[in-house]
Amino acid sequence: MSSSKFSKRSLFVTLLIAVVLALPAGLTAAQGPEYVTYNSMHGDPKPRAFDEEMVAMWNEAHPLVPVEHSIIAHEDFKQAIRAYLTAEPAPDVLTWFAGERARFFIDKGLIADISDVFADYGFNEAYAPGFVALASVDGKQYFLPTSYYWWAVYYRPSLFEQAGITKVPETWEEFLGACDTLNAAGITPITIGTRYPWTAAAWFDYLNMRINGPQFHIDLMLLKESYTDERVKAVFAKWQELFDHNCFIEDAAAYAWQEALTPMTEGTAAMYLMGQFIVDSYPDELEADLDFFRFPIIDPSVPIGEDAPTDGYFMAANARNLDGGKEFLAFIGSLEMQQKAFDEMGRLPTRTDVDVSGASPATQKGIELIQTADYVAQFYDRDTTAPMAEAGLNGFSQFWSDPSSIDQILEDLEAERLRILEETAE
Repeated sequence: MSSSKFSKRSLFVTLLIAVVLALPAGLTAAQGPEYVTYNSMHGDPKPRAFDEEMVAMWNEAHPLVPVEHSIIAHEDFKQAIRAYLTAEPAPDVLTWFAGERARFFIDKGLIADISDVFADYGFNEAYAPGFVALASVDGKQYFLPTSYYWWAVYYRPSLFEQAGITKVPETWEEFLGACDTLNAAGITPITIGTRYPWTAAAWFDYLNMRINGPQFHIDLMLLKESYTDERVKAVFAKWQELFDHNCFIEDAAAYAWQEALTPMTEGTAAMYLMGQFIVDSYPDELEADLDFFRFPIIDPSVPIGEDAPTDGYFMAANARNLDGGKEFLAFIGSLEMQQKAFDEMGRLPTRTDVDVSGASPATQKGIELIQTADYVAQFYDRDTTAPMAEAGLNGFSQFWSDPSSIDQILEDLEAERLRILEETAE
């Protein structure tokens, strides 16, 4: 037996074991379809405890349709999910990520249409428009988004004040003007660490959504549009304007994203395009001098897209108890459970009717930022395929070091897009 055949068989056996181990203890065919099976990757102590309490609440209220709950380690879950979804039957309800991570399985017919859940339980109205759009493919809903974190332009108000900037920039012209003003005051406008180029991908996401709109951006992520399209080139032309105005710190590739916080905390750089998690690495004593604003609008006629990596739940198409699973999904997505998740876990709600009045002003501001968006994107490497994400991140890194090479970069990205499409068509 060849080593490749052996490795493939070993992988199959491993995944098969994972599926078997994921089945709830004591679950047999004799139990019938009234049971709902739920596989979760929420294995860390706090999320695990919340998961268990949620299932206990359901089971107490629905003793005739109990949920059999399995928690699988996060990385093991990601490796085994394909095996779960192709099993006969598959688990009914599973945790997962929005964006391409879910779209991959939707396109293969492995995730069930839950449009009736959205319609019957008022989710189309209760959920923020950007999250309804995120849940949808071709007008049907397949994913239940329940928590997220936002991205924005973080800045130090004291440095703006020092430079004489009296309001945060809302338009592209105001943003470039702020960069010029900060430079004149001896303050570097924007810090960034591109040693790992996912930080640069955020700039591509936002520029593409602000110039060409969220739909074009997502279509590009889904490999439906060409990287040599003039609309994509326009994104890099706008990006070039930031280099022309000396907006970024020098030698960004020398820093990881946390290391690039130092110029900001030392008061030599004013802004950072980053996710909400920036606060976790920011000195507590400086947080009072940290705020954020929406990435500037470039074309007011374009719908507003925002990056907000989102987690949630879905139903397997091969579910053993489709009806019961949908009822459990409706429970997970209810106001009661999202309010509980927000109050106890700090999970940002995708529903607009959750009471967030007790949250910090920054959290309330972040929630409003995302809930007023027209579309919620995930992030470059969550919205496109893994091979395209790798090529794109490399391309952004090349552009950062040599902006004049953009034509060759886009030709290389387009060649990779066509290669991936050809490979998947075989």
